[in-house]
Amino acid sequence: MEVLTSFFSNIDWYEIWLATGDTLLMLGGSLLFTVLLGLPLGVLLFLCSPRQLLEAKGVYAMLSLVVNILRSLPFIILLIVMIPFTVLITGTSLGVAGAIPPLVVGATPFFARLVETALREVDRGIIEATQAMGATTRQIIINALLPEARPGIFAAITVTAITLVSYTAMAGVVGAGGLGDLAIRFGYQRFQTDVMVVTVVLLLMLVQVLQTVGDKLVVHFSRK
Repeated sequence: MEVLTSFFSNIDWYEIWLATGDTLLMLGGSLLFTVLLGLPLGVLLFLCSPRQLLEAKGVYAMLSLVVNILRSLPFIILLIVMIPFTVLITGTSLGVAGAIPPLVVGATPFFARLVETALREVDRGIIEATQAMGATTRQIIINALLPEARPGIFAAITVTAITLVSYTAMAGVVGAGGLGDLAIRFGYQRFQTDVMVVTVVLLLMLVQVLQTVGDKLVVHFSRK
């Protein structure tokens, strides 16, 4: 017990609590906007792709190019590049508010591609049957495509959420707060191993919770 107390001598549990709260706020806020922006973008990518309802090769090529560029850009570079834009829309590049815009920009293209893939897995016969009944494109999307792709979309949300956890940790490099910031400032810069261990364990626990909840949602919607 004494050894344990000695090992965790640098831990300020109140700071850990605040950092965990910041990480959850960054994750929740960025995931919400990522889904709101990435879902329609993924649907549009699917609809405009070859042999789909709104086939438009030019639009698909342009959207794919933008998505691929943003996906291939390392997140740490994106954080720095976006500082002027982040300051413009939030008034700061620090803290939770300063982290959410780059988190959303970094994760939205990734999520959109996953949504496109999930929609491609929908049986084409279902789409054709809905078309034969005289449904509009909007009705096909709402009543056939999205309901059938729900397990894949929830799996995509889970993967994106876990990716965002790692992004929030990296955002600590530019003063975004959260567990990543704590790990860098204390665990790395001040060589406080105990702080590093606690932050890593908490991040791992968060990932496990997200994966477990995501898996249950996928199974639930697969049975419907």
